[in-house]
Order: sequence, then structure tokens, then C-alpha cells
Amino acid sequence: MKERSSDIISRDISRAILGGGLKNQASLQSERELAAYYKVGRPTIREALQRLERDGWITSRKGMPPIVNDYWRDGNLMTIVTILQHEDEIPDEFIIHMLELRVSITPTYFRDALLNNRLKVISLFVPFEDVTDDAYWYADFDWHIQQQVAMLSANPIYLLILNSFKDIYIRMAEKYFTTPSHRAALRDYYDRLLKWILDGDIPKAEQTIRDMMETSLRLWKQKMNGGNE
Repeated sequence: MKERSSDIISRDISRAILGGGLKNQASLQSERELAAYYKVGRPTIREALQRLERDGWITSRKGMPPIVNDYWRDGNLMTIVTILQHEDEIPDEFIIHMLELRVSITPTYFRDALLNNRLKVISLFVPFEDVTDDAYWYADFDWHIQQQVAMLSANPIYLLILNSFKDIYIRMAEKYFTTPSHRAALRDYYDRLLKWILDGDIPKAEQTIRDMMETSLRLWKQKMNGGNE
């Protein structure tokens, strides 16, 4: 499918913001000037600007050109998604941020899912025995677990958050699981987690999840430091 002109323009402007060509609080050109520069009609420019504002990159001003936002302060989930879509390889610091987010939310939606659908959660782990010992397949399976558990929790917001990061999550996880010891740690984690779930000990299952999320963060920081803390 041919890409819309407004999508191309909004991506070009967001790249200029990320690259520093458009600074925080700088004014964009007027709609007329942007239309002339991109050789499109003003409705196309207006559509691109509306998308940029929706995703937190700019703020519109009545009767004046939009201004560039501080996207870390004024952005939203789509801002992060756009940032990482512009990266050929996910930066290490973004993986740290994502792993920190997992520490905060993963134990909670797992607990909710276990309280409401414990047997269904157990069934999700059964196919893991057949997963190939390969970074991609581990990443894909781990994503499937997280998404399905979030779906089984009582709060639909968790699933919306995860779905916003699907492609990024898998790319991030594949990079993480290229290290064999990280795959071994996941296998051990699943064994311990399933024991507590089968026993019906939800508090210990929740603590095991939190411990593993913190371990993943520590292991990644070790990898970034050449294997040292």
C-alpha cells in the first residue's frame, strides 16, 4: 500500500526534531510554506500537523505556526513508538527504560490474571517445551506470554500499553536473548513461576515475577558493561 503523503511529512518533521534540526520551542513554518516545500496541498499539511500534535511532537497555536515540544515532557506512548521506529537498532538505554517499566507493571497484571484466570495462565506455558533454543523464538514466546496474560487481567489498559510496544518489545527481547545465559535464566524462571502458580501461591508467584524482572534489568546492565556490574 502506498504511504500517505501526510505520514511521510509527519515522519520527516519528527525526524528533524529528534535530530536536533528543530529545537524545543522552535516555530515550524506556516502551513503555506510547508505546503510549498513538500509540494502538497494545505489539507495534507494540516493532516500531518494534526498527527504530530496527537503524538506529542508539536503544539498548535491559533493564528500562528505550531511550536516544537519537549517530547520527553509533552509526549505520550506514540512518541516513544515513533522514536524507536526511527532507530535501525534499539539503543541500549531504551532497553533499560523498558526493563524498568516491566519491573513496575508486569507483576501487577500477572497477579490480576492469576486471581481471575489461573488455569488459563497455566495453559499458556505448555508450548514452551517445544520452543527452539534461539533468540527470536524466545522473544516471540515471551511476547505471547506477556500479551495473553495482560489480556487475562481485569484491567484492559495493560494490554493497550503492551500492544503499543509489540514490534519494539520483540526486537528488544530478541537482542536480550542473543545471550545464552539469558535464555537459561528464562527457563529457570518459568520453572519456578509455574511451581508457585500450580501451588496456588499467588503472592510468591508475584514476587518471583518481580525478582525476574529485576534480574533481567541487572543482566542487561552487566551485558552493557562487558559482563561486569
